[in-house]
Amino acid sequence: MGLSSNSGIQRQFYRQGPDYRFDEQVDFADIKSQFGLAGITVGRWVDNQEKRLAANLVFDALADLAFLLNVPPQVMGLRQSLSLAFGQGGSPLAQAHYAPASNTLALAKNAGAGALAHEWWHAFDHYIAFRLYPRHSDDSIMRSFASDLWLTERTPTAHPLNGRLQQLFATTLLSEDGQTKHDFVSRSVALDKRIGRRYFSLPTEMMARAFEATLQQDSRIKNQYLVSGTKATELAQQGGFPDVAHLTRIHTALHGYFTPLGQALSR
Repeated sequence: MGLSSNSGIQRQFYRQGPDYRFDEQVDFADIKSQFGLAGITVGRWVDNQEKRLAANLVFDALADLAFLLNVPPQVMGLRQSLSLAFGQGGSPLAQAHYAPASNTLALAKNAGAGALAHEWWHAFDHYIAFRLYPRHSDDSIMRSFASDLWLTERTPTAHPLNGRLQQLFATTLLSEDGQTKHDFVSRSVALDKRIGRRYFSLPTEMMARAFEATLQQDSRIKNQYLVSGTKATELAQQGGFPDVAHLTRIHTALHGYFTPLGQALSR
């Protein structure tokens, strides 16, 4: 188990997985180096004890994510383009957020737990958009996400990995025969109608929820700091995540992309 500080109270997050750190204390400099991040900033109101606790939690979560995706740890930093901010700015109500303008994944000090996988997907989705559609690298495209652009039927760069990524999008958002939208999309649209704005049905949000739910379903690793809330929450009960059968198909497509990506980067 890992420990985090929540308003001065130590809170435990269940974790089952390899001991990458051999029970050693790490710091944010270790995280930057190990996972190839562009930079890390820590809020001025994060005290030293909180820094130590958070560093271990974030290190283990990123290591678990790399393990689950079968990619080298350095992939987490997206070729040193992704920065991490801990306990700095952001909305008090937000667990975490990804800021495309600065390529920054921000974790709230007291409420960031369980959201790292979701926000990392947004960072990846944004990063890969230009690689998938490099001929459209204008400002609007650079602010877009690959999953959004996929819906516009732009022609991607021809590459086996790009084809696998498109298959992941199709598996998540389309019916099995590929002829219509998946029920997961319909449920997401229904959720938007309840809140009166478009949010849950945004392609990158549907992909992020599918991504985190697939990871939480994987029995090899359990890490509440990396991902939580995809099974027993109100959103889950309202159909905000893919069902079990759909997650099985998404899991296959997800590894159909990331496993060969990891192999290519490990050569």
